[in-house]
Amino acid sequence: MNIQEVKNQIGLEVENSEEVIKKYSRDASIFEVRPEAVLFPKNTSEVQNLVKWVSEKKQFEKKLSLTARSAGTDMSGGPLSESLVVDFTKYFNKIGKIETEESISEVRGESLKTQGMVVVDPGVYYRDFEKATLEKNLLLPCYTASKLLNTVGGMAGNNSAGEKTLAYGQTKDWVEELEVVLSDGSTAIIKSLTEGELEKKIKLANLEGKIYREVFHLVKENRVLIEKCKPTTSKNSAGYYLWEVWDENKRRFNLQKLIVGSQGTLAFVTKIKYRLITPRPKNRMVAIFLNDLSILGKLVTKVLEFKPETLESYDDHTFSLAMRFLPEMIKKMSRDAGSAFGGLVKLFKLGVQFLPEVLLTLTGGVPKLVVIAEFTGFSDQEVLEQVKKCEAAVKSEFKVKTHITASAEESEKYWTIRRESFSLLRQHSSGLSTAPFVDDIVVHPLDLPEFLPRLNAIFKKYPSLVYTIAGHAGDANFHIIPLMDLTKKDQRDIIPKLSEEVYSLVVEYKGSITAEHNDGIVRTPFLRQQFGEEMVGLFEKVKNIFDPKNIFNPGKKVGGSWAWAMEHIKRN
Repeated sequence: MNIQEVKNQIGLEVENSEEVIKKYSRDASIFEVRPEAVLFPKNTSEVQNLVKWVSEKKQFEKKLSLTARSAGTDMSGGPLSESLVVDFTKYFNKIGKIETEESISEVRGESLKTQGMVVVDPGVYYRDFEKATLEKNLLLPCYTASKLLNTVGGMAGNNSAGEKTLAYGQTKDWVEELEVVLSDGSTAIIKSLTEGELEKKIKLANLEGKIYREVFHLVKENRVLIEKCKPTTSKNSAGYYLWEVWDENKRRFNLQKLIVGSQGTLAFVTKIKYRLITPRPKNRMVAIFLNDLSILGKLVTKVLEFKPETLESYDDHTFSLAMRFLPEMIKKMSRDAGSAFGGLVKLFKLGVQFLPEVLLTLTGGVPKLVVIAEFTGFSDQEVLEQVKKCEAAVKSEFKVKTHITASAEESEKYWTIRRESFSLLRQHSSGLSTAPFVDDIVVHPLDLPEFLPRLNAIFKKYPSLVYTIAGHAGDANFHIIPLMDLTKKDQRDIIPKLSEEVYSLVVEYKGSITAEHNDGIVRTPFLRQQFGEEMVGLFEKVKNIFDPKNIFNPGKKVGGSWAWAMEHIKRN
């Protein structure tokens, strides 16, 4: 590719130095894919010009394509490309006016009142976005565990979710409106439409009109197949969300449900309008220690009756790591103590807080699973009453050990174990790196007592793997990230074998191969395993309707090859 021609023809900022190419060759996945160049558009007009230029050149350069990228925290290889990467963080980083505005959202089948709206660029880091919204006492509640690193555009691209998803759903539930650039360089505003508004869109004599006509026809003609293949798990980010485009009962049509979670394969998003809530400031947590996994499904169901905001878990591997690296974990929690004396005081207090876990280990051994349920509200009394009711019901029915936290600071202890144990293990494992490839499976809570032992049995076939299982117990969504030496062929060869075995088990339990991390390079080849040939054929038709020249992020969501993926696993 003639990079000088790219610079001359489209007149926007282009970089192709070795330093830049190396940086953009990786994300948080197991892959390394070298792009030709990285482009930094300053505004929507430049994005339009870029897309038009690529559309015109595509007939002469078949491999020419555009892949959107923000923070590069994706664990699936979604923003990696052999052609042109388009970075949105450098210039698309403005936050619009945060409006206080009440509306009603449909989240997980229930009506939920929201209190704010804001229009934001896709390249805005969530940490900056949250700081701005919290100044207005508002929050986007679908934030991820990597919220200090990721952008709001990446969240929309992946249909991300996190610890509050149990109460507040995925990113798709919080998008009010999108501004997009389509594959011919035209722009469109995408939002939920009434049947009358849809009829007007269908009559448009342009690409936008064609998309509305053909997608509407597709979902109407294939509604039986789409409904049959609709995931029944509480979360999913696999495939295109065809089952939510047309609401037959409300007679509403919403293309956002395809674009959110599409990993930039259908259009480029240049602005996002998000709905916001007022966060509940008070919280208490009950920790539940399980030695018998057979009760897990019923226990989760029982806890859900009391409507916790989060219901998380981590396994015995994670708990053991926390105890093994306890001094470092306590130091990590006390970093912001201020003076040296203040630091010592906080270290002592934190050490005392971990005594119940130390004693539990000494007297009863390491629990097979720790479940943590966090309750929130607008008063301490309200929250304490709810958490005590939950604890009493759980102890009465299941005879398990529990602990109610006394403060938000003590609750943070459990979050630190959940979030930091694996990071500490990685730091102490020379020559090994994180290898996310079955990192986001989800099934149904009632199936967990059968599912988890069978999952562990699969991993026992690979004794060289060091791994932990942690995740969102309320959704039965688990993150498994082994440590591996990817320089060794025998280690790399494990990846397709283990993926096939794990995903076969997930599909057997009518789960999803990805709840919130999306398909990317690593899971696109397995979509047929989850959805079947016919449904993947519909995904291919959706891609062709939006992007007939295959300009946007090829090989993700549709058209992925596992042989190609294996060739691009990073070697160091």
